[in-house]
Amino acid sequence: MIEISTHAQSHFRRLIETQGGDAIGIRLTAVDPGTSRADARLEFCEPLDLSGDEWSLECDGFTLYVDGASAPFLEGAEIDFTDQQTGGQLTIRAPRIKGEAPAGDAGLVERVRWLVDNEINPQLASHGGRVAVEEITAEGVVVLRFGGGCHGCGMADVTLKQGIEKTLLAKVPGVTAVRDATDHATGENPYI
Repeated sequence: MIEISTHAQSHFRRLIETQGGDAIGIRLTAVDPGTSRADARLEFCEPLDLSGDEWSLECDGFTLYVDGASAPFLEGAEIDFTDQQTGGQLTIRAPRIKGEAPAGDAGLVERVRWLVDNEINPQLASHGGRVAVEEITAEGVVVLRFGGGCHGCGMADVTLKQGIEKTLLAKVPGVTAVRDATDHATGENPYI
């Protein structure tokens, strides 16, 4: 179930009234759900915008439509609106939008990809970088390819050995080593 505060409902109702036209409600969609890039999107919707697989939640003066494929990722979400001197602040808290960590009995590949996507890449993104899992060998060696600001960066080896490898070895049983498959000489926009 999604919780929408009375302040948020009032805010949406006012927006719909000022929108005019054929707007019948608000649609909530999860963008890139199950990934570290996941986000929630709210938009006005008209009858022709609806595909028929949405979940509907009747609110005070409007209907909130939840995209059917997004519903599992938005379960338990809370939407609130607070008035501020500069206007207002809409807050959406969706604890499941990025998915859930794989269970301990999940495969090595799934556990490694989850950690790379949800812990390692968000840290590298602060420098404009990222890594992609190229391969995981039968011996537990994880082979990565650096991209963005990490491709060609002079600190990539330190990032690999002191950050990524330590994290993977500590948090994913079965990982034995981490290797870099990147040709750093071809990097066009390194961070350093």
